[in-house]
Amino acid sequence: MKVSVQAVAVWGKIAPSHSITAIMITDDQQTIVTGSQEGQICLWDLSSELKISSKEILLGHTTSVTCLAKARE
Repeated sequence: MKVSVQAVAVWGKIAPSHSITAIMITDDQQTIVTGSQEGQICLWDLSSELKISSKEILLGHTTSVTCLAKARE
């Protein structure tokens, strides 16, 4: 089954720089995490209908985020 997902603008007229360099999806498949060349980490909600909406943007890294990993309990 082929699923298409449309691009979504969530930032208004001027989007922040976010050149994705790493991507991860959580085990429950409800959150996508992206890392960027600009040092940002973004969290995205993923609905069961495959609709993506922004959740949070985390700032503070001084270099590119090139790898994402999940911690075990």
